[in-house]
Amino acid sequence: MAKKTFKNLCELASKLRSKTGCPWDRKQTIDSMLICVEEEVAEVRQAIENGDHKNLKEELGDVLFQIVMISQIAKENKYFKIDDVIAGIDKKIRSRHTWVFGKDKAKTPEEALEMWRKNKEKEKLRKKLRS
Repeated sequence: MAKKTFKNLCELASKLRSKTGCPWDRKQTIDSMLICVEEEVAEVRQAIENGDHKNLKEELGDVLFQIVMISQIAKENKYFKIDDVIAGIDKKIRSRHTWVFGKDKAKTPEEALEMWRKNKEKEKLRKKLRS
């Protein structure tokens, strides 16, 4: 079997939601997917708490697929695409890690966490001022 990529996962979600796909998957909405996300996150938590790394791999895949499916539904409704989700998190992580991607310095986990919090507060303030 050929190595699967993120693109393949997105194509799988699209196929499941298509006219020739799965009736249950086609019926889903962003709202109806909430319970699926909650269940899968709970299973990730349980795998972590149990130190079950083999199962953790599977459960992380399930959470990732929930994200892909919700993003597919959002794309169909012209809300956003998975690429927008990826671009948004990339921007957020970079802007909050100014000691990695900027000029700030953090030598300890505590300093990093404090800077993360300050950068997050700055971000919230900027959003508030824009709206």
